[in-house]
Amino acid sequence: MQRFRGRKEKKSKVEHEGNVSELEQLTGNDKETYEALCSTMFLDPRKIETSLEQAADNAEKSEKDGDMARAGMWYEVAGGLAIYEGNVKKVIEHYTDAARVTGRQYVILKNPKKAVAVAQEYYKKALSA
Repeated sequence: MQRFRGRKEKKSKVEHEGNVSELEQLTGNDKETYEALCSTMFLDPRKIETSLEQAADNAEKSEKDGDMARAGMWYEVAGGLAIYEGNVKKVIEHYTDAARVTGRQYVILKNPKKAVAVAQEYYKKALSA
């Protein structure tokens, strides 16, 4: 028996390619949309106990208090919840605010309408089970 002998089994390229996620299937060859959603959307936003409005309020309060790290985190939560709700306007608003306070660039802002549409399709399939 060869347990834990320090050897790692290598997966073949074929095996790895066979493990395509639902999101990868939905985005196809659109790497930009895939990247945008991987870094912004929640797997199951129903488990988030904060509403979009509460998250936005928390972000604004944190920003007024000068806590930009916390403000950025709350803007990202609000943006992620807006993706789930399918609200493109709020996605743009909250990720623009997150970018402003954190200095980060969010790929989702390049084509938010398309990203939200793909996310809605993903949620329809993934959360209906």
